[in-house]
Amino acid sequence: MRIKALMALYAYNRREDDDLVQAEKELMFSIEKTYDLYHYLLLLVIEIADIAAEKIDQALQKRIPTEEDLNPKRRFIDNKVIAQLRNNKMFNQYLKSHKLSWVNYPHVPRLLYSKIQAWDKYEEYMSSEEHSYLIDKKFIISLITSFFAASEDLEAAFEEQSIYWNDDMEPVTIMIEKTLKKFKSESGEDVALMPLFKNKEDEEFVRMLFRKAILNTAKCSELIDNNTTNWEIERIALMDILVMQLAVTEIMEFPEIPVKVTLNEYIEIAKYYCTSKSSTFVNGILDNIVKEIREKGIFNKTGRGLVGEHFD
Repeated sequence: MRIKALMALYAYNRREDDDLVQAEKELMFSIEKTYDLYHYLLLLVIEIADIAAEKIDQALQKRIPTEEDLNPKRRFIDNKVIAQLRNNKMFNQYLKSHKLSWVNYPHVPRLLYSKIQAWDKYEEYMSSEEHSYLIDKKFIISLITSFFAASEDLEAAFEEQSIYWNDDMEPVTIMIEKTLKKFKSESGEDVALMPLFKNKEDEEFVRMLFRKAILNTAKCSELIDNNTTNWEIERIALMDILVMQLAVTEIMEFPEIPVKVTLNEYIEIAKYYCTSKSSTFVNGILDNIVKEIREKGIFNKTGRGLVGEHFD
């Protein structure tokens, strides 16, 4: 959610207007698109299994089928987790209501299936003499978190379909892994998938973080400027400033979140979304800002947010 807020804040700073309402709508839309991708990747597994089944049927219809054609390995297409996904009510309802399908990109699952067949983990899975629900589940998780996540073909396909998916593969594969780990052999068609937001507070957090970061722009800029030795704020990279702006806003405006948690989150974000030296730079500036706002009593932590705070 913090990354989505950062991307939306960057887009807002590139806008020619100051339409906060529209910017917030775009933020929530980008989060919804991530949830689309979550379902879209799960659907891709089913699409690839359907292609595998189609290939087996075509081989059986040959005029002179080989021994391998007559005795195909059906382990992948009979995978029990794939069968559960096919019948999952929540999954199918979402696909139907959001009109998600691979019908406009049929070459993608076909291309991936051809490459999966040469994947060592696929060969190992198909040739193993061990059969169990757990092995089926481990293979599907590996297919998504390892094979899909590393596929340049899939990355290119997603870039073509939506600009909102450029940085979503890693968090979405983690979401899917958590989802599938909860699947059990006895799970029926009503087993719940991961929701878009954990709860109402989670949704409100990302909305308020984004909104208050914009409203606190002047205050955050002053704090950053005060604590940047030998640097004028105009010379600091925009993404570095935005990461610090979100971090400072979260520290000041969310009393239930410990300062250490906030700092750790944004330093990690800086490693991936800023320059190579940004995490060290951002860490140093944020440490100085925290000292200043503690001395001035600008923020007050309560409940869980008091973790790590020291009192005389």
